[in-house]
Amino acid sequence: MTYPLFYDVEQTFETSQIDDIAKTVDAVFASFSCPNDAKGKRVGITVGSRGIDRIVPLLVAVVGNLKKLGLKPFIIPSMGSHGGSTAEGQTAILNKLGITEESAGCPIVSSIETVSLGRLDEGPEVFVAKDALEADYVFVMNRVKPHTLFHGEVESGLCKMLAIGLGKPRGADNLHNFPLEKVIKPAALRILDNINLLAGLAVVENAVEKLHSIKLCTTEEVVKTDSSLLAVSSAILPRIPVDSLDLLIIDEMGKNISGTGMDTNVIGAWRRMAGDRTPEYKTLAVLDLTPQSQGNAHGIGMADLIPQRLANKIDTAATYANSLTTGVWASGRIPITLSSDKAVIDAALAKAPENIRAVRITNTLSLQHFWATEAVFDDLRTANATVHSDRVHALTFSNTGVLQQFA
Repeated sequence: MTYPLFYDVEQTFETSQIDDIAKTVDAVFASFSCPNDAKGKRVGITVGSRGIDRIVPLLVAVVGNLKKLGLKPFIIPSMGSHGGSTAEGQTAILNKLGITEESAGCPIVSSIETVSLGRLDEGPEVFVAKDALEADYVFVMNRVKPHTLFHGEVESGLCKMLAIGLGKPRGADNLHNFPLEKVIKPAALRILDNINLLAGLAVVENAVEKLHSIKLCTTEEVVKTDSSLLAVSSAILPRIPVDSLDLLIIDEMGKNISGTGMDTNVIGAWRRMAGDRTPEYKTLAVLDLTPQSQGNAHGIGMADLIPQRLANKIDTAATYANSLTTGVWASGRIPITLSSDKAVIDAALAKAPENIRAVRITNTLSLQHFWATEAVFDDLRTANATVHSDRVHALTFSNTGVLQQFA
């Protein structure tokens, strides 16, 4: 097999970031008008399962400001069916993120008990955490970014945290039986009508996953904040600046990278659901699963070819549970599995043209630096990317057929 040569490519992204989190959070709270009778009241802070940049100092700053207002904050694990759909499992996820009662400076109240808020006109029954209903106030906090499963006025953000996160397993499972782009917003509004929201804190990360902006909003501003910050996040989301490839090699996928293991905004949403095949990467070879995924390979079905070493790491129970919750069965299917990375690459190249259009990335988050073949140079010249034609790389494999890491 003759392997194509690859060249270093560097992209320039929006990387401005918040350096002093505590100072920034203090500033957004400075203009916050707290209810006069709030002193001494309990306020539940929603905390999800995603690894938001510097989540612990961000949470500590929020807790500190709520205490300054005379409130008694506590954390409500708000992650739908994650953590094995158990209260203990959801607390364990927080612990893995470094969030404990000691580090946050407030109690963690974990329960999966919910209360029904009735059915929406769109069909689903809406559930909300009993802890949120019984709290004097709720403080909803989440990262805003494009979703990997659907696109709409609101996607991942405050509304999703309310509807899915605070819905606990029962609410999350129920809403996933319907088109999320149609039910997230009305479900969130139904919950807002039944809880006493103190405020919302929305954060956006830059292209290298560092906090870019923070906004505090009122109940009336939740949807508008979600929508406006979604546009900001989408504009700075890292992507591969090529719409057509014969082969995309992804060194690793994982739950710490995306809820679907690989961000569909990067590899093409059509691989998970029907739609426009843009970008169209004809063959997707995925080589490994991150340790942080703990065997959950939800999204693996979007790949075309994988090596046995990845397949050996898949916990089918965890993967299938995740795929069953989302209702996207194909996300849990196992692709064609070959003996090694080399066998995977050889199979992909055997069906590709001689002047192959190929890119190799570490994962769908790490896109500042990647490798590309000469056939895509023209595409890259129109993008905000620099091709280092003097940095040439060949694909090399270990004696067991494992593709060697980026140089």
